[in-house]
Amino acid sequence: MADPNLVYVVDDDDAVRDSLEALLLAEGYDVVGFSSAEEFLNGRDVGAKGCCLLDVRMPGMDGITLLREIGDETATLPVVVMTGHGDVPMAVKAMKLGAVDFIEKPFDTNLMIEAVRSALRSVHAAVNAKVDPTLAAHIKRLTAREHDVLQHLVAGRSNKEVGLELGISPRTVEIHRARLMEKMAAQSLAQLVRMAIEAGVEPAD
Repeated sequence: MADPNLVYVVDDDDAVRDSLEALLLAEGYDVVGFSSAEEFLNGRDVGAKGCCLLDVRMPGMDGITLLREIGDETATLPVVVMTGHGDVPMAVKAMKLGAVDFIEKPFDTNLMIEAVRSALRSVHAAVNAKVDPTLAAHIKRLTAREHDVLQHLVAGRSNKEVGLELGISPRTVEIHRARLMEKMAAQSLAQLVRMAIEAGVEPAD
């Protein structure tokens, strides 16, 4: 599975949100901004793995209430709260509810980037902890091309369709598929696909 790269920014201050989006996009992250907790709950991709930069003091639903709403999801969507100096007690309360860190405004850009990296590393660890170690080891043995073929097989494509997508012949796809079966110790295509899904392999678009 690719490392999580998604960062949600939830802040009612347009200037802060725009600044964070520019900073994180420049660092290569996928960034989605929301101006309120309600907008985040309605517009996010439920189940997506990434992290959330959350302002604790917002009109309507505040950051503390939002943390309660998302509950156990913080394992794969860790929250870094952003707070003004006077809101530190609120930030501490947020951490008791599952936030992984808090950063005071105005924030230091290096501190912010490191907080995001740390949060996303925790997602990666949480995801990998759920994968059978033997299965994870099999996935690591795959070449980049074999991984590409596997993603297309998970998407339900035939050898011919995979070949068209990757610019290779159906015969070459067959060879990759045979190697995948061998490396993954799979007895059938159905088992291969099931193992790939268990290991967190995402279907190709």
